[in-house]
Amino acid sequence: MAGSSHPDAKTCAVCGRTIEWRRKWADDWENVRYCSAACRRRGVKPVDRDLESAITDLLDARKAGATICPSDAARRVDPDGWRDLMEPARRAARRLVDAGTVEITQKGKVVDPSTAKGPIRIRYALRQSAAHAP
Repeated sequence: MAGSSHPDAKTCAVCGRTIEWRRKWADDWENVRYCSAACRRRGVKPVDRDLESAITDLLDARKAGATICPSDAARRVDPDGWRDLMEPARRAARRLVDAGTVEITQKGKVVDPSTAKGPIRIRYALRQSAAHAP
């Protein structure tokens, strides 16, 4: 690649984190879909899609601009084993951010889902919230 120009970053198809261009991927960048071997192995399972649906269903039931916690979606999918679904729920939220459906916030401010640490909240993206208001 000429100069220091690199292709735009991508989003991992599994965890929703940003994948930055690396020289080792230069010849195959268009086929890179995963940020790691772990994400490649994990894939997106039906429970992951269930969590995405739970997030949007819970947001649909709330007024525009309202937020949910990832634990709300995890509890909806598995009331007894919800703690094991916390990280998958966060991954589902990051995939929905990449799709432009939701935003992840901390203390009321939108944050980068790839770097957010600690408690997060999920809300419809502001341009989406009017279309999804009950």
